[in-house]
Amino acid sequence: LQRIGLQLRATLENITRLRAEGQDFRWYLKVRRGRGGHGPRAGVSAHPRAALSFQLKCGNCGEVSEKWQYLRLMDSAPLKGGRGSATMVQKCKLCSRESSIGECSQMATNGILTQLQAEDSEKFKTIVEFECRGLEPVDFQPQAGFAAEGAESGTPFNDINLLEKDWNDYDEKTKESVGIYEVTHKFVKC
Repeated sequence: LQRIGLQLRATLENITRLRAEGQDFRWYLKVRRGRGGHGPRAGVSAHPRAALSFQLKCGNCGEVSEKWQYLRLMDSAPLKGGRGSATMVQKCKLCSRESSIGECSQMATNGILTQLQAEDSEKFKTIVEFECRGLEPVDFQPQAGFAAEGAESGTPFNDINLLEKDWNDYDEKTKESVGIYEVTHKFVKC
């Protein structure tokens, strides 16, 4: 069992409370499967009704799926041999090894989802943790579905798309530009 945190860092201009939001939020990950056991199992922390999309690399044979795999966190599938259930169970097309991603839940502190505050600008902060068995996330791609607020005005900015690693807009209340720039990430062991 291994806990891995996804940390984000961004330069926040007149923005605070940057967070993943919405029932349809998707975490885009690339995942490497580990060796050993009867197949990997991981619990991924994210919004309970969000979807994960990732590519898998089989740790047994090294096969990498060419298409993005989608994972809905509210799904449940039985594990081989009646060993319980997981959010996703999949067999490698090349070597037939079964792998799975287990139960999923969002990180929260006092009921508030983890978010980047204005004072977190240009610092890495863990926004999601992965409880991994035989799987290891190796890449993350932020996309649409983030939300934030104007640092001074509280103006909501919804459906922020970070695919280009930069986003900007204009806050009518404060008459200032707002932006999220140089979005980067790293994975850390927790």
